[in-house]
Amino acid sequence: MILLPLVASAHDIEVQNGDGVTIYYDYTNNGTELAVTARGFYMTPKSYTGNVVIPEEVTYMNKVRKVTSIVNGAFYQCTGLTSVTIPNSVKRIGNDTFWGCSGLNKVIVSDIAAWCGINFGNIYANPLLFAKHLYSDENTEIKDLVIPNSVTTIGTLAFYQCTGLSSVTIGSGVTNIGSSAFKGCSGLRKVIVKDIAAWCGVEFGDPDANPFLCAKHLYSDENTEIKDLVIPNSVTTIGSRTFYNCTGLTSVIIGNSVTSIDKSAFYQCYGLTSVTIGNSVTSIGDWAFYQCLGLTTITIGNSVTSIGESAFQNCSALTSITIPSSVTSIGYEAFEGCSGLTSVTIPNSVTIIGYGAFKDCSGLTSVTIGSGVTNIGDRAFGGADIPTVISLIENPLWIYGKSSDYSPFTLNTFNNATLYVPKGTIDKYKATSGWKDFIFIEESDTPPTPPTTEKCEKPTISYENGKLTFTCETEGAICQSTITDPDITSYSGNEVQLGVTYNISVFAAKAGYENSETATATLCWIDASPKTEGITNGIANIPAQAVLIQSEGGCIKVQGVDEGTQVNVYGINGTQAGSAISQSGAATINTNLQPGSIAIVKIGQKSVKVVIK
Repeated sequence: MILLPLVASAHDIEVQNGDGVTIYYDYTNNGTELAVTARGFYMTPKSYTGNVVIPEEVTYMNKVRKVTSIVNGAFYQCTGLTSVTIPNSVKRIGNDTFWGCSGLNKVIVSDIAAWCGINFGNIYANPLLFAKHLYSDENTEIKDLVIPNSVTTIGTLAFYQCTGLSSVTIGSGVTNIGSSAFKGCSGLRKVIVKDIAAWCGVEFGDPDANPFLCAKHLYSDENTEIKDLVIPNSVTTIGSRTFYNCTGLTSVIIGNSVTSIDKSAFYQCYGLTSVTIGNSVTSIGDWAFYQCLGLTTITIGNSVTSIGESAFQNCSALTSITIPSSVTSIGYEAFEGCSGLTSVTIPNSVTIIGYGAFKDCSGLTSVTIGSGVTNIGDRAFGGADIPTVISLIENPLWIYGKSSDYSPFTLNTFNNATLYVPKGTIDKYKATSGWKDFIFIEESDTPPTPPTTEKCEKPTISYENGKLTFTCETEGAICQSTITDPDITSYSGNEVQLGVTYNISVFAAKAGYENSETATATLCWIDASPKTEGITNGIANIPAQAVLIQSEGGCIKVQGVDEGTQVNVYGINGTQAGSAISQSGAATINTNLQPGSIAIVKIGQKSVKVVIK
């Protein structure tokens, strides 16, 4: 490209490209770099027309300088501008740079990674606001966008209003997507994510940062949509807004590796019908399943302690909910608008029922309030005329009465419901603000309660002929398992001990049932013949047998060992805790080791660490 220096005006220099287009520049960074600007004074209208190719570097008076930015208003009101090429060297585009460029229809970018890193001053800094279409060269429009794995951050406003995009593939290196990065990308139909674990860790600047807001559908490759999502075992946290507005999902299984579901994780996933939350999850974040209108079944694991604000708000198809006895707080409007619910039992572990927690649950016919509740928020059961209210609270707390707009119950509930209270407490209720406004109060040792929710039986684990089998006595229950292999390592030296060990955890889940307790086991392999000879063709054919180790209350069971094998158990300090000789392929060792402690199980020459349950 031939660059011809021209006379400078209010801009510092002007240089003509080889195609005859003149571009105006200011010196930046102490004169070592250049910024594209308007002709003459700041924000001079119509400085550029036609196709403008901004070069990556400019030679002026025999000095070569990089073009690293475009100043505020450089292309202000350039209505005749039809396309602009942005070089990889540009790092910032200032405020209002492309304001009023109504004729712009093409933005050409040769390096998507560089484009993702540009700092846009405001929405008018991004030429895609007007052009709508992104190109890799003059003739090739980018409809299927691929974010390279090398990209860690997709910047704020990066693809703002790029309606020409139909799909986006997110590289596994992406950890952050800035605000409004995909806002207005109305043509998007697919988000392709090849690494779900990595996607669960992405931070989103706002809802418009997530391409699901437009695309609505998750794919594992170009042709395979993910409707039944299983969160991988390596995931511990499902981040905020991870599957925001992913309406194509129909079911989600969250395994035992996940400990928290952050806010808005499945916000407005309208297509979801069932969700299973594993037994390791301790918190369900604010708006986590907000307005999942199709959700009919939700199984909450038995480690959850808090249900966040609006976590299940407007899940109107939900017909039943089992709140496990691990929960201590139910957040502000957590189940508001769940009009399909007919009964709710709040366990004794709950101390706080938040403002409007069950507001507008118009289908409710009975509510049971556990004995541990110390705070019932305003309008907690507002908008629902409930025939039966059962309170297990021995010392009733003060609540607003029926004349107040903040009362937790409706006027019709106060006037028509039967309030059942524990034996010997009726006088307390009749003397306590709010409760005394119930017209019909009865006390009983055994007040009527809704049908109790059954709990799935704890599954058993077995291994035979290369196959793990999980068995649950609850008919129709589905076992959800997590399997990890922490013992795969590399060694140096002439001898390598192959000691692959699989840690297994599994619980059973069924619609309308509480999750079972989690069963655990360790699966490992030991040499069937410790001395193996005859290695040929570089292949060692080492016979091995699988051994399954399970513990319960200090008792360790070892299955799969040969008859007469000595099995020893040691504490972490090396002290022997017990031993046994296997019979019929199994050995049972009773120890005094406490739950949570580490045991070392030695089977022949093989030693395996297990956690006592």
